[in-house]
Amino acid sequence: MALIRKTHTPSDGNNRRLPRDREGLLRQLDDEAADIRRWAALDLAAFPDAADEICARLEQETQTPVREAMFTTLIEIGGNAVVKGLIPLLHSEDVALRNAVVEALQQLPDAVSPYMATMLEDPDTDSRIFAVNVLANLRHPQTPAWLQQVITHDSDFNVCASAVDVLAEVGTPEAIPALTGLPERFSDEPFMQFCVQAAIRRIQGNGR
Repeated sequence: MALIRKTHTPSDGNNRRLPRDREGLLRQLDDEAADIRRWAALDLAAFPDAADEICARLEQETQTPVREAMFTTLIEIGGNAVVKGLIPLLHSEDVALRNAVVEALQQLPDAVSPYMATMLEDPDTDSRIFAVNVLANLRHPQTPAWLQQVITHDSDFNVCASAVDVLAEVGTPEAIPALTGLPERFSDEPFMQFCVQAAIRRIQGNGR
């Protein structure tokens, strides 16, 4: 997802001569013209309380530049409302949208952290994998601990394998005991043994 560098001024372009108040901008998110929707999405960064409405429109927005503008604004706003609005979209059937949500959440580590334990316990297996994907580039001190929680408690092979892959990149030696127990838990999946051995080598500095 390419985020937009906001180098414009409030008077740029004919498409921005419409009302720039909160309600006017929200109405413009439903305009037929993509340029108007895009500018409205960018300008809504001035109204943090519009985060819920922006999140609610993400799934129905079909134009990539407009979506990118929405995500740019949501990341700039940040905070609890944005994260609460984005997490449910991990259940979307729209692959591009899900990937963009993962990337956006990765840029909001402090806001995401209170929700991560719940995300990792989602009943939907795919959603738990997406939560692990968020952890892959989430700069938060609890990331290794969350991943250890996954490989210790999650019963799904694919979820655990995804967590092992991430631990290979961000794990610490404290994760090794939990890793060594995985092959026994998934004894019918020989590939897990390979993944674990590779991850341990990376963590120990022997496989880089």
